[in-house]
Amino acid sequence: MALLILIRGGGDLGSGIALRLYRCGLRVAIAELPKPLVVRRKVSFAEAVYQNEVTVEGVTARKVTDPTDTLRMLTVFSKKQIPVAIDPEGESIQALHPAVVVDARMLKMRVPLPKTKVNLLIGLGPGFVPGENCHCAVETNRGPLLGRVYWDGTPEENTGTPEPVMGHVDRVLRAPAQGELVGLSEIGDIVQVGQVVAEVNGQPVTSPFTGVLRGLVHSGVVVDSGAKVGDVDPRTDPKLAELVSDKALALGGAVLEAILSRPELRPQLWQ
Repeated sequence: MALLILIRGGGDLGSGIALRLYRCGLRVAIAELPKPLVVRRKVSFAEAVYQNEVTVEGVTARKVTDPTDTLRMLTVFSKKQIPVAIDPEGESIQALHPAVVVDARMLKMRVPLPKTKVNLLIGLGPGFVPGENCHCAVETNRGPLLGRVYWDGTPEENTGTPEPVMGHVDRVLRAPAQGELVGLSEIGDIVQVGQVVAEVNGQPVTSPFTGVLRGLVHSGVVVDSGAKVGDVDPRTDPKLAELVSDKALALGGAVLEAILSRPELRPQLWQ
């Protein structure tokens, strides 16, 4: 049987990686939180946790409640779908014995090695140091280094500043308080400057300019004050909410490069 690639984190970046690997004919599974704080939900396989099944750019993922239920995982694979396990602790690593683990949680902090040894552990972005908590790390900051695979050295530090779109660094919507988020607009809606698109603990979350609501955290999720809860794109094209980003696809290419660079893994990829 072909080797398995497990991606920890089914947000927009992890999903872009999963999509690219899936389209290359590889077997991919995703591990997620019980209540993912995903913003770009229309392009995130993590949304399967809430809806049981979700399709991103023609590829379908299905929720698996028990991360140790290998039979259920195999059933999802047999349907040419991607299993999304509710697995905050990474239990599926021991249950599935993946040859490759990709940590796409974007925690932006130093994370420990998983308890179960894997042949290839790939870390995305800040917090990963090859030889310490991963075998290689991938650059996630936009610019000339985006998608570089580091077997030595580390990705750039977290800038703390959202990447601008058409000059707008204020595109990210943040929670004004701690509490439950209630969405008042739908992803893909054209929203006006000052429009209230959501509320957190009764306090409004407003759009800073006119654009398309590209993402919004799932209603009913409790968020911390200052947490990223939405994303507005000044390009008023609703299709942008349903397209995996160029950045996510670039990272998918980087992960594929890292996997193919290991000669011992190549014969097992498409068995």
